[in-house]
Amino acid sequence: QVQLAESRGGLVQPGGSLRLSCVASGSSSRVNVMGWYRQAPGKQRELVASITSGGSTNYADSVKGRFTISRDIGKNTVYLQMNSLKPDDTAVYYCKLTTDGGWPYWGQGTQVTVSS
Repeated sequence: QVQLAESRGGLVQPGGSLRLSCVASGSSSRVNVMGWYRQAPGKQRELVASITSGGSTNYADSVKGRFTISRDIGKNTVYLQMNSLKPDDTAVYYCKLTTDGGWPYWGQGTQVTVSS
């Protein structure tokens, strides 16, 4: 059973930065893609950024140039560095892992609030 442990989010002022991390454990399957999604109140969950085992990245247009996703394969960890945060970035952020077989696993989510 795969488990994903996300770091705590928090309250950040507009323009500030925050780094999230997500550690995967318990998987004997090869990890294909790891990524971050977010869900704001009243909105659907959306992709923020993803990274493949080969290092290819994909970003939502709304975060391009501000957020950076990276991955430490040896540590089964994915990071999301968030800079120049805006109030619109306020959401619950979820880590997602997809195995080579296509099975998706989700973290519990962590709250990020951007407010002055």
